Amino acid sequence: MSDLPPVPLTLEGSSVLHQFFRFDWKAWHAAPAADREQIASSAVETLRKLERMSVDEGMQMGQGAHHWPVRTALYSQLGHKGDLMLIHFRDSLEALNQVELDLAQTSLYGFLDLRHSYVSVVELGLYESTRKTYEAASAMGFEEHSPEWNAEIAASLARSAEAMKPRLFPAIPDAKYLCFYPMDRKRGEQVNWYTVPFAERQRMMHEHGLIGRRYAEQVKQIISGSIGMDDWEWGVDLFADDPVVFKKLIYEMRFDEVSAVYALFGQFFIGVRLPVEKLGGWLEGKL
Repeated sequence: MSDLPPVPLTLEGSSVLHQFFRFDWKAWHAAPAADREQIASSAVETLRKLERMSVDEGMQMGQGAHHWPVRTALYSQLGHKGDLMLIHFRDSLEALNQVELDLAQTSLYGFLDLRHSYVSVVELGLYESTRKTYEAASAMGFEEHSPEWNAEIAASLARSAEAMKPRLFPAIPDAKYLCFYPMDRKRGEQVNWYTVPFAERQRMMHEHGLIGRRYAEQVKQIISGSIGMDDWEWGVDLFADDPVVFKKLIYEMRFDEVSAVYALFGQFFIGVRLPVEKLGGWLEGKL
């Protein structure tokens, strides 16, 4: 692999937006009860529309209503970093931008202070198959990055994307708890992930993935790439019905070489799933 590109191939799917809001409880409690009721009802109506795809979209995909995936989810956030978390999965950045605009039109938005956000795209890394794909293109006699080379790589990625479509365009898992955090690979003077030979990175990522697979029945993980889109290189969403599994999984991964030597972590955000229809109760102090 020393004479082939060092960059692993990736597949991209849904565009993703995370929003973290502080709620203005003082202003909310000062508002008349009738106004609060109307504001809550209107916000629930908007969120219900955002939660699942429209009838037209569902028909285009040939799906019945009970198969329409959850594309927006609401969480009651723990800790001082915020009060409400929203996650949105869409087919484009334009669609995510429209979600932001739709939310901004609600009366409830006047009580929300956006403290943090994160933009990314669902990403599947192909460390395992990149070597074979590059070597196959090279064996055909194609010069690296030539039109023929690029066409062969694109065809291989298209086949993989079709096979992995459910993972590239996932529904938001129906789990009680969410843990989100961004992360980077180190680029220091002494330790730099991007100077490690491909084969070594491939080995480490394979071993790293084995840990996650052991937790597959307890936690659903969705990785999104954010290089060129936000401040970190990846975003990680973990969904589970037992929040302690977040601690156990991440702690075990800290002992793995790829994390212990090459990983940098951002802030962690944790929340409890808040069904849209229960937003009114949450606004009255009931989870």
